[in-house]
Amino acid sequence: MSANAMSYEVVVGLEVHCQLNTQSKAFCSCSTEFGKPANTNVCPVCLALPGALPVLNRRVVEDAVKLGLATECEIAPRSVMARKNYFYPDLPKGYQISQFEEPICSEGLISVDAGEGCRDIRLIRIHIEEDAGKSIHDIGDDTFIDANRCGVPLLEIVSYPDIRTSAEASAYLQKLRQIVKYLGISDGNMEEGSLRCDANISVRKKGETEYGTRTEVKNMNSFKSVEKAIEFEAKRHIEVLESGGTIFQETRLWDADKLETRSMRGKEFAHDYRYFPDPDLVPVCVDNEMLEAVRSELPEFPEARAERFVREYGIPAYDAGVLTVERELADYFEAVVKGCGDPKSASNWVMGEVLRTIKEKSLQITSYPIEAQRLAGLLGMIRAAEISTTIAKQVFDKMLESGLGAAEIVEREGLKQVSDTSEIEKVVRAILDENADQVEQYRAGKTKVFGFFVGQCMKAMKGKANPAVVNDILKGVLDS
Repeated sequence: MSANAMSYEVVVGLEVHCQLNTQSKAFCSCSTEFGKPANTNVCPVCLALPGALPVLNRRVVEDAVKLGLATECEIAPRSVMARKNYFYPDLPKGYQISQFEEPICSEGLISVDAGEGCRDIRLIRIHIEEDAGKSIHDIGDDTFIDANRCGVPLLEIVSYPDIRTSAEASAYLQKLRQIVKYLGISDGNMEEGSLRCDANISVRKKGETEYGTRTEVKNMNSFKSVEKAIEFEAKRHIEVLESGGTIFQETRLWDADKLETRSMRGKEFAHDYRYFPDPDLVPVCVDNEMLEAVRSELPEFPEARAERFVREYGIPAYDAGVLTVERELADYFEAVVKGCGDPKSASNWVMGEVLRTIKEKSLQITSYPIEAQRLAGLLGMIRAAEISTTIAKQVFDKMLESGLGAAEIVEREGLKQVSDTSEIEKVVRAILDENADQVEQYRAGKTKVFGFFVGQCMKAMKGKANPAVVNDILKGVLDS
């Protein structure tokens, strides 16, 4: 980066659309199921046919309140649905039902850490709106419209321009995704469009208080794309300004293949949308009863849960941080601990074998083949010295493949740990007899060779010997 570029500060505000996982749409009873044949999840309401009247889905309001409470927003006791008028070919009624002057949530914050300490990113608002349809351009030379997505409920989360780096923008998005997943209101999948981000980007000289002219960048479907788009657009702004040019307020598209933005259209202002209260919808009222009912459903969030894991289970803070990234993973870990009574062992196995196979096989913890109780059974057998850790890993792999429990596999395949001292001593003496030179080295003071004897004994007993008993007998025989 040039010296001139170093004198600029990047200023970013994000507008995030979060698709809710309700079963029906925002203003009608049509299904929100993804992947259905085109134009089958539609009705007169979501197509805005004459005489059709919308009715707001209560679950959408509750989800909005949940997210508002989770992000420390003020929850409006009264908010208003508005019509946002603009023309898109995949918006059949020519307007979108949204909120404008009176949103349901306002003035919240999300704390993020992009590696330089925790910072609060303030939220201007969270409001309810509906999605538009989808234009399909890849069938011959024509464009087709699929209206299935029309009316699918969204929450729009708008931040203040508090973000200063691309890494901070990514951290903010990841934190927001974690929150909506913990709340259970969305799967937060950016690649599938459940979480969509528009970035408002400008630059200004360091020390200045006035904001520069912003451009809005769309079409980013991953955290990495958001980072790259912000970096490219900030660099473009600086180069234009340094060459004496002018930045125009516009909407630009991110091209992930070329790693660049390109102009799409002039950026609209609020008055261009001609907002007015929707005459078919009454104001949204959130009374104390609803507020407290929603508050009582809030989960234990990652930071608090990680602190409790450290305090209650005695595991390291790093382990607790990994285990609480996703709510379902934290639930799985706690179920394993409850079943086996050994938090550290549970932590090691979940972070090790479970997460390894999830990554290798592209699995989800919610559908993981080894249920928490079956894993707890395996760890219980290790704790009771019925099998060694080495054998346990073999059993774990067989559990993945077969769906059987650890005890059944151990019994069927004769893998139970041998703790019979007389049987182990026979093997120990045989190994020492076969390795007389190493015995002399050990007795001459080269005690590192002890590990060699342990390995040979375990190999001879196919990993089934109790390691602690092997160590005790070896030491006793060698030192006698």
